[in-house]
Amino acid sequence: MTARQRVIRVSTERPTSAVCVLGTEICVDIYGSCLQMRNEAGQGKWLLFGFGPRSIPKGATSFRVRGTSGLQVYVSYNPKFVTAREETAKWPLDAGVEVIVTLKEPSRAVSDNKVRVSYYGPAGETLIANAWLYITCMAGVAQVLIMVPRITAISLDADTSRTGLVARNAANKTKWTWGPNGEGAILLVNCDRDGPSSGNMDNAYPYVRSYTDLQDLSLVILHTHGPAGIYDSHTLLLHISMFDADKVRVFHASGSSSLSSYERVLGSEKLSYAVGQADGEEQHTFYVEGLAFPDANFNGLISLHATLLERSGQNLPATPVFTDTVVFRVAPWLMTPNTRKPIEVFVCSIKKGDFPNEKFLEAIKVLAKKANCKLTICPEIENRGDRWIQDEMEFGYVEAPHKSFPVVFDSPRNRGLQHFPFKRILGPDFGYVTREPKNGRVSSLDSFGNLDISPPVKVRGKEYPLGRILIGSSFPGPGNRKMAKVVRDFLYAQKVQSPIELYSDWLTVGHVDEFLSFVPAPDRKGFRLLLASPLSCLNLFKEKQKEGYGDAALFEGLGRWGTITLDELLADTALRHDSKYVQSCIDWNRNILKRELGLSERDIIDIPQLFTLEESRATALFPDMVNMVILGKHLGIPKPFGPIVRGQCCLEANVRSLLEPLGLACNFIDNFFSYHVLLGENHCGTNVRRAPFTFHWWNITP
Repeated sequence: MTARQRVIRVSTERPTSAVCVLGTEICVDIYGSCLQMRNEAGQGKWLLFGFGPRSIPKGATSFRVRGTSGLQVYVSYNPKFVTAREETAKWPLDAGVEVIVTLKEPSRAVSDNKVRVSYYGPAGETLIANAWLYITCMAGVAQVLIMVPRITAISLDADTSRTGLVARNAANKTKWTWGPNGEGAILLVNCDRDGPSSGNMDNAYPYVRSYTDLQDLSLVILHTHGPAGIYDSHTLLLHISMFDADKVRVFHASGSSSLSSYERVLGSEKLSYAVGQADGEEQHTFYVEGLAFPDANFNGLISLHATLLERSGQNLPATPVFTDTVVFRVAPWLMTPNTRKPIEVFVCSIKKGDFPNEKFLEAIKVLAKKANCKLTICPEIENRGDRWIQDEMEFGYVEAPHKSFPVVFDSPRNRGLQHFPFKRILGPDFGYVTREPKNGRVSSLDSFGNLDISPPVKVRGKEYPLGRILIGSSFPGPGNRKMAKVVRDFLYAQKVQSPIELYSDWLTVGHVDEFLSFVPAPDRKGFRLLLASPLSCLNLFKEKQKEGYGDAALFEGLGRWGTITLDELLADTALRHDSKYVQSCIDWNRNILKRELGLSERDIIDIPQLFTLEESRATALFPDMVNMVILGKHLGIPKPFGPIVRGQCCLEANVRSLLEPLGLACNFIDNFFSYHVLLGENHCGTNVRRAPFTFHWWNITP
């Protein structure tokens, strides 16, 4: 780490005082006016030029410098013009010579280290005058005085090494770097509710709500070491920028066991805090609280500073002597793909109305038990008839070296489930975040069935160990639906799961989960991409027709719902045209996904599925099997009610043949009247909280 340097001007007329920090390099201006040396062209002679009154005594042509044992004094010179001297020799005053002083250790008393500059006449023997620099050194801050110098020490420390422990005097605290060898502290947004069960998120309150609340904050320790007398003429400030003030809050721990002892000292209403000092070594404990996630107008970086100020006079402003800085990066909100271990399944109970879901609910209970998952059922009094729990929220998490907890992202759709994430999910060690357009305008594409994420991938040599976010969008054009800008901006600002925009506006509902999904696999990349495929479905049906099953029908056993035979379906010209259009839309996305996720055709499985166009947008003809719930190896697939061939549904048999060789268990769930006829399927009607990645996001190089 390059040493900080401070220029101190000495004078033979009066003592000079200044403050520096241990580790600070002092350049002693023996010329008295920060003058510089200039080589006269062709003369080989160095001349002084500059400003202000000079301190070199009249007639002086050389000098000698000495320091006491607590200091290291050395001379910087240009060997072209000055030859190195013996320790007792004098240095010329006209050859661009500089005096540098470094501090070895903190002082035991005020003024216990001294530097003397002696000026001599032309003959080199006559002493004309002396200039004195007295230094008092503190751990962390060095205070330097001419004639009465003092040194102090100041170190502002956080977990910059990302080990979960505060590292004292760490290097490169002022920069935040990515990667496994990166450095820099991490700050969590305190968006859970560890305090009383009623109320807002913890960071909505300007005080510490509970002792568990402190665990979500980042520890910072300010170390100081030096005589208390230094602070008769100096002030130590902890401070933040006005640009960071609404994104961070700092509390000072007084040492008492009471929650009230954690005093809020920095935030939107206060940018600086004077730290009280005593004689000797001290340690001040602070807790830093994040208030805002990275976003379009916030890059996630926050700086906390400790500055020693010198008060020159009663009516003069103080001037900074030394600043130590720690840079934090706010931890991003992270999504988890279907391939991560499932922890908890959420589903709504709908008993009233024409489309109850008791049968679906029982099937989900069985599936969750097979996968050893916790099941949470949102009752009708809370969902208010809104069964689309996937559309309402997306589960993710935040992580720092000292703490991690899940965070639910609440979509701006605001239907019956509008209050469920905040009222039921937000709680101890379970955070909450949302983004809503200021004008309140949202479309179907703002529901989170239109938000997905890939498993980890490597693309053209670049690794995405946390996967890549997938957002459904539209082709350019007036009137086309897009996800709200505030939501898209938030997702892009998290940086580490670099989003990909797909084309989903061709669908009636418009969600990416209607045509794609990812399932775990034991080989290749560890997963397969499933894509809905009208072409593969038509080919399957043609094959069964050739086998003599043309009279086999879709929707057998659904009672009031009419059936359609394979012969009738394959003779439907409009359906063939619709299928060709839908396949082209999916193929467009297929090419994007192959390019942006580094996939080959062997990484993709085509799942047979037909769509029909209604007012130029597509809807699944039979339950959309790609829209499944994935709980480890257990798949909850919409039962397609396909043609019965040799005693079994040919669609189910085809999907089993594609997925079971991967070790996956296919469970077909009847959702026809509880979800499918309402334009949704199993994934839309469930939500899953999954285990976070073991890979730490700060080890990425975006």
